[in-house]
Amino acid sequence: MRSHVNQRHERVLEIVRRRGGLRVTELAEELGVSAVTVRRDIETLAEQGRLMRLHGSVTCPEPPVSGPATDGARMDVSVPLAPTGVVLGMVVPSMEHYFAELVKGAQDAVAARGGRLVLGIAHWRSEEDTAQIGRMLDGGVDGLLIQPSWERGVPSPEQERQLLALPVPAVLVDRRVPLGGRLAGLDSARSDHALGAAVAVHHLAGLGHERISLLAQDNPTSPQVQEGYEAAMAACGLPVPPLVNVDPEDPAGLEEAARSLHWSVARGGVTAAIVHNDQTAIGVVQRLRERGLSLPGDMSLVAYEDEMAALADVPLTAVAPPRQAVGESAVEMMFARLAGGPGAAAPSRHLSLVPRLMVRESSAPPRRSGS
Repeated sequence: MRSHVNQRHERVLEIVRRRGGLRVTELAEELGVSAVTVRRDIETLAEQGRLMRLHGSVTCPEPPVSGPATDGARMDVSVPLAPTGVVLGMVVPSMEHYFAELVKGAQDAVAARGGRLVLGIAHWRSEEDTAQIGRMLDGGVDGLLIQPSWERGVPSPEQERQLLALPVPAVLVDRRVPLGGRLAGLDSARSDHALGAAVAVHHLAGLGHERISLLAQDNPTSPQVQEGYEAAMAACGLPVPPLVNVDPEDPAGLEEAARSLHWSVARGGVTAAIVHNDQTAIGVVQRLRERGLSLPGDMSLVAYEDEMAALADVPLTAVAPPRQAVGESAVEMMFARLAGGPGAAAPSRHLSLVPRLMVRESSAPPRRSGS
């Protein structure tokens, strides 16, 4: 029996030396044995220093480095590199424009490192998040990039428990780790939407606008946009007009938002607005023009998202979250985590990238009475 095991160990070593590194499932398939058996063999060989075990993968150990300067002494290699052939799963709520760019950033970053990205779309349903993650784990992914479909950007206790129980490393993508929650130990990469909204306020205030309204959707990003808007308005010493919520999928909702904004301009002294997102901004602008308001003559407008803002009749000034950079950063975090090996104690990182302001024709100094 032991002779048979030893023969299999030698076969494992021969395959790994020949291929330079491969996933556990691939090794099991080539040997014709179960993944459980292969993992047991790898554990034994790793303890003997004959293989290097990484999460879901195996490769040859770094050879000793010797030379005249070291007198043949072994140089310790303390930081292993994540192997090529890594497969990452990525779960997103949708593949509309915003998410497509984020996924592209992640896909390019994974491919540049010799890995593969597997995509799952949850269609804004938390139960589908769970199903997609389960399918990917069954398929043997080495790590997960997750942009969960949290209601208003906040996880439920059950959603927290599911993320904490994952058997592979995970990175939260474009989601803020809630203060007071239990997810601080997860790496995260996101756009700082609160700072993005503040950038828009400071731009308009700098042009001389003192009454700036906010029209926002009800989605996971909205609370951060509202938070940044209100903080920047307070920092500028400006009053905060009533918030207008709008459903861009509902024509009646867009009509009501346009009616409310028109009244605010005509009667409430509002001279500028920040509208989240591009789709809502374009729909509202069209309805305002039907009511006789012009941009930027009667009011200035900044859209939040910058997917299609430049395509409006009057190209819209817009805040542009760094979508591709967020996807790339999430992948960098994941490969750094995988390179640390099982049980790596590196501190978790929460990376926030600041959106940029793209100034176009829809924002200008307010028209003064009598001018």
